[in-house]
Amino acid sequence: MRKGLKEIRIPKIYLETTMFNYYFDSERDAHADTVQLFEEVMSGKYQAFTSMYAIGELERAPLEKSQKMIGLIKQYNITVLQYSDEANILATMYQEQGILPARSTTDARHIAIAAVNDLDMILSLNFEHIVRKKTVIMTGSVNALHGYKAVDIRSPMEVVDREDS
Repeated sequence: MRKGLKEIRIPKIYLETTMFNYYFDSERDAHADTVQLFEEVMSGKYQAFTSMYAIGELERAPLEKSQKMIGLIKQYNITVLQYSDEANILATMYQEQGILPARSTTDARHIAIAAVNDLDMILSLNFEHIVRKKTVIMTGSVNALHGYKAVDIRSPMEVVDREDS
């Protein structure tokens, strides 16, 4: 590398459960952007991760759909993060602070596993609990208090390359 040039760092992204679901649901508005995001992962624009928390949710879908969604992990070379006590503790903190409701334990764990693994961004289509300005700000504050960086949370529509932009 020549002096003065910095190496471009590939962003590390976490794919939350909804991303796998929308990939196969062509009736949903976000389908095309979701497929585009997976293609951008394949092209090397992003280094993609998901977790056993997401796989646990995917396994609850009907068998054929579950197998297709889980198959995307291998197809797109997505790294699977294992369950983590550290992430579970951080997720509990989010819930204790009222950032995510008690019934949204897995949603809290998605954010926490991304934080404890130093990922840059979470991609989700869960607008009820995850892709919300309040969630980004408040989880970022909790993360900072406990030595983790804030994790950006976005929908695929906000990050994919478009022909018209």
